[in-house]
Amino acid sequence: MGHTFHIPVLGIAFTIDTPIKVAHLGINSVLSIVDDMVIERMRKYYLEQTNQPYHPITDKEHGFRSKRITAYLNLVQELVDEKIDQLKKECFEKKGELVRYFELLPEQAPLKKMYRLFVAGDEKVSAQTLKDKLSAGAIDVNIMAKVDKLNRNGAGDVVNSDALESLKGFAESKLNSSVVLSAGMNPKLYSYIESFPDFFPEAGAAPKKRIILKVSDYRSALIQAKFLAKKGIWISEFRIESGLNCGGHAFATEGLLAGPILEEFKHNRAQMKQDLLEIYKKALAEKGIGTLPVMEQRICYQGGIGTAEEHDFLMAYYGLDGTGWGSPFLLVPEATTVDESTLSDLATATKEDFYISGSSPLGVPFNNFRKSSIEKQRLERISKGRPGSPCVKKLLVSNTEFTTEPICTASRQFQELKIKQLDDRQLSSEEYREAYENITEKACLCEGLAVSAYIKYDILKPKERDAVAICPGPNTAYFSGVFNLDEMVRHIYGHQNLLEGVLRPHVFINELHLYLAYVKKEISMSLKDLNDKKLKYFQKFKEQLVEGIAYYRQLLPQMTPTSKAAFAKMKAELFEAEGQLKEIFSRLQLSPVSA
Repeated sequence: MGHTFHIPVLGIAFTIDTPIKVAHLGINSVLSIVDDMVIERMRKYYLEQTNQPYHPITDKEHGFRSKRITAYLNLVQELVDEKIDQLKKECFEKKGELVRYFELLPEQAPLKKMYRLFVAGDEKVSAQTLKDKLSAGAIDVNIMAKVDKLNRNGAGDVVNSDALESLKGFAESKLNSSVVLSAGMNPKLYSYIESFPDFFPEAGAAPKKRIILKVSDYRSALIQAKFLAKKGIWISEFRIESGLNCGGHAFATEGLLAGPILEEFKHNRAQMKQDLLEIYKKALAEKGIGTLPVMEQRICYQGGIGTAEEHDFLMAYYGLDGTGWGSPFLLVPEATTVDESTLSDLATATKEDFYISGSSPLGVPFNNFRKSSIEKQRLERISKGRPGSPCVKKLLVSNTEFTTEPICTASRQFQELKIKQLDDRQLSSEEYREAYENITEKACLCEGLAVSAYIKYDILKPKERDAVAICPGPNTAYFSGVFNLDEMVRHIYGHQNLLEGVLRPHVFINELHLYLAYVKKEISMSLKDLNDKKLKYFQKFKEQLVEGIAYYRQLLPQMTPTSKAAFAKMKAELFEAEGQLKEIFSRLQLSPVSA
């Protein structure tokens, strides 16, 4: 066991080169492979930085999207391998990156214990023994499964789709790592995995390429895992993410909170693995694969974790294999790629600067940052009577309300057409204002989530737009300042406290507050056109929030074992949340639910 945390994918480009920065230190991270244009420019940048020739993969080549992804991932692997080789040439006496590798490990890691013996002079542990056990952190990739624009050739025929090309790019790379599939199930993409032999075991060895499912609840995880197991594809990890207490898009549950979700995974974990193994073995046997390695199945959690106490509690109580720390690493330039201006704004931001918005063209709630330059640009365009963005990359085109070919709801074309339609309706000034804001709230994420890397590395092209979109989770509000990698890792493992003196709710309480605010807004927006379907939805939401609060009450002694003050504070917060819940739902005629 090495590190017990990973750095999840952050936007399109904020972790685009994170493995190059941290993998040689044994830290796992995830980069997005949704945007081949960003990937190609980053490949060019790193080849030039390392004095290697760059041969462009142009969009005129057949299959250029997957080729770009494969070429970049291979380069990342090569650069990480070089760093590992360099580490093995260092001496422990010089206290360089080699020593740093071991010092950053958690104390309970077997390799850290060996290192401590070596430092203490134990002759049974040699420098070479330690170096032989060095291993790089995982270079994992992320695909948003449902962001899957169709691509056509010159004759107008569909040749492939974005998600499938991304998968192909990863599958044909030389990485021995995992693809994180997020944002829901895509049967076409899931079926395409079967096309690549690296996802299957061979000669009793584990698959070279593995699948991680990012999920928000147990039921959806099991449905997706069974679908893949029937095709002979094993899920090596379930990565549970909070519905609202996370960065990026927010896929809210119907009031089902993180604690009860983790409890369900904990209770069903062994049986789930056994059931999936039976399906998996049968599928492999049909493919002529009979000799299987030991199939591991990790369970991790990410979303809003902020202290070592929370990390330790989640690991111990739920038996997790790891946790994800995303948004705090936006404040660590050694790990992520954020331009200086945005970094400065994040470092000095307050809680009010982070909010859930309707900015995403996907129509999914999106964690936004009020100080971002793309938000300022959006408001300026509205004030000039020119809302919307030029649509260049077309990664998120999906709307066919006005056009035969899909267009993006953040585009100027769509917003002008939609506002014209709005002008023809006879609405009150308040109704018009609300509808207008809903239309113009959409922002261009394709460019906005990528441009920070261009600014950071001074590779922004002339006349290229430089407005940055960033999607930090609400937990970022509690971290003030810019940190180095060692400080953040020490914070995660409890050797340093970056939140000294900061009043911050427990990760579970913070998520509960977010769900209360979310459902309050949902109810307010639905009062004008309530129907039976919506009432059933809100009834379920209320029931699960009530159950969640009851669950946290009985869990309190385990959540706060060392502090009577923390226990009393959380008990009071749960009581207050229960009062807010009753007040919020008093506007609806719902059946009473007892805690």
